[in-house]
Amino acid sequence: MKSILFCSVLACLALALANVPAPAQTPAQRWQMQYFYDQAKTNLVFLDFQFVSPTRGIAIGDIVDGKGRKGVSIVTQDAGAHWQLVPVEENPVSIFFLNDSLGWMVTEKGLWQTNEGGKDWHKLPRLPAQPIHVFFTDENTGWAAGTKKSVFVTHDGGRKWEPVAAAAEPSGVPERSAYTWIAFANANYGIITGLNQPVQRWAQMFPTWLDPEDALTRRETAHMAYALVTNDGGKTWKTESASLIGRITRVRLGAAGFGLGLIEYADSFKFPSEAYKIDWKTGKNTTIFRDKRYGISDVWLTPGGTAYLAGVEFPGEVRSVSPGKVKVFQSTDFTSWTEQPVDYRATAQRVLLAGSGEDLWMATDNGMILKWK
Repeated sequence: MKSILFCSVLACLALALANVPAPAQTPAQRWQMQYFYDQAKTNLVFLDFQFVSPTRGIAIGDIVDGKGRKGVSIVTQDAGAHWQLVPVEENPVSIFFLNDSLGWMVTEKGLWQTNEGGKDWHKLPRLPAQPIHVFFTDENTGWAAGTKKSVFVTHDGGRKWEPVAAAAEPSGVPERSAYTWIAFANANYGIITGLNQPVQRWAQMFPTWLDPEDALTRRETAHMAYALVTNDGGKTWKTESASLIGRITRVRLGAAGFGLGLIEYADSFKFPSEAYKIDWKTGKNTTIFRDKRYGISDVWLTPGGTAYLAGVEFPGEVRSVSPGKVKVFQSTDFTSWTEQPVDYRATAQRVLLAGSGEDLWMATDNGMILKWK
């Protein structure tokens, strides 16, 4: 009798538990698609990407068809839930936004400014040399890195520019030299990187996709890499140069004293890319990631110190021919890397990262934008 009663109690308890709703499971984070340009006979190639707040973001690129290219930007005001496509008059190269409304856009023919968050642009006076990248520390003070081994500074928001004399000091013919990237860690410390590209030993007779075997045998030659460094907010610049294989394509600096850099290599090199940690207080660099399987095309460092690497897994030996699966890696110690889950539809040849605070987005060169959530 006692055992029967005990079993009856257990049965009732089991039945009661069966009717209690299970605790809600928190969905695992992953890179989820927010936008995809899907138009017949045209492609959207994103070229630059920036989020200036957790809700306001802008990407620029070209819509490409069989006849040519048309410049566009797409803008969001609600953290990527909705995007508005905005045509621009000239093909864009890069952008820089200081806040939600004030920004600058480098195009193939000059420099433009917006006071309306990218919804409307007006052209600024032409610089002495073609700019590639700009960076502003306030609404008036900014720098432009450009072709012909030139860097310029403005103190009126981009209406007038003066040359930075230190940029011309490194060796190398100006016609084959350029500064391509600008990064500041704080109001005082900044770096501008560039390169001198020598005449190649063998001219590239055919596109890589037409003769992939030639691309694999075409050895990459060393070139001069340039760096201008300031510790006083751009009042003075120290020049540095060194022989380097590969091209420095990204520098992201954090306020805590370190940052991330990225070098990308040609198809014939054994590694597609190499990410390194920058200790900008001591000037020491340490390699933190390189893998034959993955071509990293952007790096990111959050204010909290989390590092992200984004790129693609190449399907074949010739890396620049066809798109591969998008891959993103995360680390908090710059040593161990965790691969993050990405929407299975995300394929590309190059990807871009943009963030605000700890929020992060990614754009591909085939018209897709994803968010880590």
